[in-house]
Amino acid sequence: MTAAPYDIASEPHDHAACVDDALARAEALCERRGVRLTPVRRQVLELVWRSHRPRGAYDILDDLASDNRRRPAPLTVYRALDFLVAQGFAHRLESLNAFVGCVHPGERHPTQFLVCSDCGAATELHDRDVAEAIDRSAADRGFTIERPMVEIKGLCPLCRDRAGS
Repeated sequence: MTAAPYDIASEPHDHAACVDDALARAEALCERRGVRLTPVRRQVLELVWRSHRPRGAYDILDDLASDNRRRPAPLTVYRALDFLVAQGFAHRLESLNAFVGCVHPGERHPTQFLVCSDCGAATELHDRDVAEAIDRSAADRGFTIERPMVEIKGLCPLCRDRAGS
């Protein structure tokens, strides 16, 4: 049985303001880049940010259907997600086949995620020492890094404590 989610990503904050800020930053970056944050892309980004937890494309599709009273085609959601990832507004977590909002949109940055294998919560980290070690090891092997992201599976504090009980 999966434990209730523990949000290891968030500290106490105004969640509505957090989502609004992510949308405003995305709109400003799109305007600067000359690309469009269409209503569908904006709505998908909002749904990605809504819970600070990785969201699968079909979960987003279900939310869009309930919000719009009409179910869009899956391709519409996948295209929106591809756009959001390409623009740096979201990350795709390969191990979960899910998406999470990027806390540093518009910046190419090495990212590590702590992913709880029980509840699925994910935290985006930016540890320079880890990134530099990966860069050195890749360079030593003549490897060119295209997308510097590491996913680390484990147990969040809440799930670890539950497992110990």
